[in-house]
Amino acid sequence: MRFVLTLLGAAVFSTSALAAGYKESKMGDLSNDGLSPTMVKLRVGANIIDGDDGVHGGVIDRDYFRIKLGAGQALASIVLDPKTKVGNNFSFIGVQKGKQVTVDPDGGDPSHLLGWDHFSTADEGTDILPRICNGAGAIGCTPPLGPGNYSFWVQETSSCDCHYRFIFNVTGADTDADDNDTP
Repeated sequence: MRFVLTLLGAAVFSTSALAAGYKESKMGDLSNDGLSPTMVKLRVGANIIDGDDGVHGGVIDRDYFRIKLGAGQALASIVLDPKTKVGNNFSFIGVQKGKQVTVDPDGGDPSHLLGWDHFSTADEGTDILPRICNGAGAIGCTPPLGPGNYSFWVQETSSCDCHYRFIFNVTGADTDADDNDTP
């Protein structure tokens, strides 16, 4: 009986652990449309968001995803993992408060973004959220980011097999709030 309960507990833990974060190689391509970003569920603790970007066949592979932080939760940091591979010099990440990124990716106005940053391999292992919050021309923010919906946009404009891996660190209590809230 103890063996069965142990297996059942391990299965529940494994399912729960896999329910947070996103890995494109296992879960499919993140949305290429800022108006319909992929929902990425996060849990309290470290959450990996892992994707590929760059220019392929003359087309920029942009990734858009959305997170929701429940009551009492906060996004404390976004750490660039050493498994990241950028193009020529840097890649781009932007964030807009709400359920969409409405900024035109081809020269849009950053004043509608909460923040943005250019990150490079020199940033591996560091928290880039403070720099995102201070992106020039953006609305701006102060970490940690509190409860609500946030939509992210990641892109690389070099022809490369670029790869990013972020660690989104969430603090607070896990919640099971529904997704029908307003931004």
